[in-house]
Amino acid sequence: MSRSVVDLPFNRFIGLQQAAEPNVLTLPNGGQYLNHLGTVHASALLALAEASSGEFLIKHLGHVEGLIPVVRRLESKFRKPAHGSVTSTVTTKTDQLDIVMSDLAAKGRALVSIAVELHDQAGEHVLSATVDWFIAKS
Repeated sequence: MSRSVVDLPFNRFIGLQQAAEPNVLTLPNGGQYLNHLGTVHASALLALAEASSGEFLIKHLGHVEGLIPVVRRLESKFRKPAHGSVTSTVTTKTDQLDIVMSDLAAKGRALVSIAVELHDQAGEHVLSATVDWFIAKS
């Protein structure tokens, strides 16, 4: 696994950045992220949510060699229009990863759902997402 999802080419291209704890990642403020209404585009928010779930996995499972994580499903609810920079937090409990490690040891594969919340620079809750990951041992 990579050391950070911000190092992946697509995430570098869109400008995702590490955030200070307890947040995970930040999508900076910028006109390139806006939609026809002048708010942050839905695709930019979804990219931030997906990358944040991956960053959570790297932070907690990155020490394990030979894991291949792949997004299986992303479900989201847009709550309010986002303005300015947007930060993410992960609300999944780390004890869920104990189950992942157990499944990997027993079956060589696992499924895990990572819950992500996004807030804009005004503190508005703009998106809730669940990203389901399939993880296999190589």
